[in-house]
Amino acid sequence: MRQPIRLEQFLHGPGPRKAAVLADLDGCLVAGDTVLPGVRDLFALCGDRIWIVSNNSTDTAAQLAGRLGCLGLEIRADRILLAGEETLRDLATAQPGARVALYATPGLQSLATALGLKLDKQWPEVVVLARDTGFDVEALTELVGLVHRGVPLIVTNPDHSHPALDGSPVPETGALLAAVTSIIPDLRYSCLGKPAADLVQRSLRRADVMPSAAVFIGDTPETDGAAAAAAGVDFVLLQRPGKFTIGRLDCEAAE
Repeated sequence: MRQPIRLEQFLHGPGPRKAAVLADLDGCLVAGDTVLPGVRDLFALCGDRIWIVSNNSTDTAAQLAGRLGCLGLEIRADRILLAGEETLRDLATAQPGARVALYATPGLQSLATALGLKLDKQWPEVVVLARDTGFDVEALTELVGLVHRGVPLIVTNPDHSHPALDGSPVPETGALLAAVTSIIPDLRYSCLGKPAADLVQRSLRRADVMPSAAVFIGDTPETDGAAAAAAGVDFVLLQRPGKFTIGRLDCEAAE
């Protein structure tokens, strides 16, 4: 594997300048409300080239932009793509006014209502599972009953956890999904979160750049790296603060 190099060398070294710099959020830019080392320099270096592409299924883009702004990281909400919000926007476009059993934070529930979706856990047309911080046995029983009777399930992201500041795992949507699949092992569901390429491809369309003109920075090869590779985008693996490994995921594995 190549020796870690400084990100500045990759962005301003030999070869074409990258027009879009995509970055994961948790464990890459921030951990909770703490900005990770080197991130302020990254924002200063990239300016309006930076995009956040995250499996976050807790916040809306507007909420996250506000929270990051309070931490000194200025980025517009329209340059933030989150698995939870994008899932709801897709659903509202594909099934306007659909009745949805939504297991999510109040912020995403409010967004769903604003998009014209109808929150209904009695007779829903679809079930959506996000990172519901109030999820409990009662909610699990309810959700299992709905999918058992044939209501389609959409999962915002498959991550089991994201890292806290001290590196300890914080439960994510995938942990809730695991509880469901422990009861219904052959469960079928759809998901646009990484490692699927959807979020990366959407960011490229919004930025109006080709895959070759973008780079993705992430801390997890299995999700960030796989999504970048699926979209044909160069991947920078964040190994530890201030150190990056450069190259496509499949090339790194072979080196």
